[in-house]
Amino acid sequence: MFRKLTLAAALTLAAPAAYAAGAEAHIEDFDFSFEGPFGSFDQMQLQRGLKVYTEVCAACHGLEQVAFRNLSDPGGPSFPEDQMRAYAEFYEVWDPALFDGEGDFRVATPADKFPASSLSNAPDLSLMAKARAGFHGPYGLGINQLVKGMGGPEYIASLLVSYEEEPECAANMEVPMDGFYNSAFPNGGYPDECKYEDGSHKYPGSWIAMSQPLDDGWVEFDDGHANDLHHMAEDVAAFLMWTAEPKLVARKQAGLTGVLFLTLLSVLLYLTNKKIWAPHKRKD
Repeated sequence: MFRKLTLAAALTLAAPAAYAAGAEAHIEDFDFSFEGPFGSFDQMQLQRGLKVYTEVCAACHGLEQVAFRNLSDPGGPSFPEDQMRAYAEFYEVWDPALFDGEGDFRVATPADKFPASSLSNAPDLSLMAKARAGFHGPYGLGINQLVKGMGGPEYIASLLVSYEEEPECAANMEVPMDGFYNSAFPNGGYPDECKYEDGSHKYPGSWIAMSQPLDDGWVEFDDGHANDLHHMAEDVAAFLMWTAEPKLVARKQAGLTGVLFLTLLSVLLYLTNKKIWAPHKRKD
């Protein structure tokens, strides 16, 4: 039985490498501060990520699961209340109770949530980091997230920095592919000219409907932080991870406290058991 379990575990851990063979989309392993059992969000990084979202992503994508007041929560961007309220006032939200039920737009308050996506084909980003948490590994098991710490934030950041010129096989087609080539986007929609004889793909990535949203220097940060594409992608990916897991740090602290208490309880139970049964055990 033990040999079977060991073999099954080995095959499971080896599966991602086999699954990734044949031009699998490339995902970069970013070093985020919140990774690991003791990791936490970088407050300044979250604030920079919010700025990238506001100036770039918000034009199409929404955050309808996040309330403006959450921007002041400890462990998150932690804006002072006055700054959080001033930020909320930049938005207008629909209030169906205005004008005797006819409804109208009003200035947002801290209790309101971010607007939803403005385009029908633009997904809401509130839970995107969690939705992509199991992207890497066989059948969506997310083995690389467990073994390498790679998950949704890595996918988002990799996607933003992986726009490339499309492969020559597609560029020379009479009818061009629809979209923009991205080496991190999951395979799909390949023309026959870009496949091997067995049907497998020659190139990583695929075509995506979204054009390149970020590039070097497109957003300026007040703290003078680097604003090249790689850093901005990492910042906004960290912010989207916070929108999906705003209580991540609190859960880690609760989990650590639980482990410590269980460890102490186990030691006490062991010592108690030993003391109770010691007189009844035969002594050599």
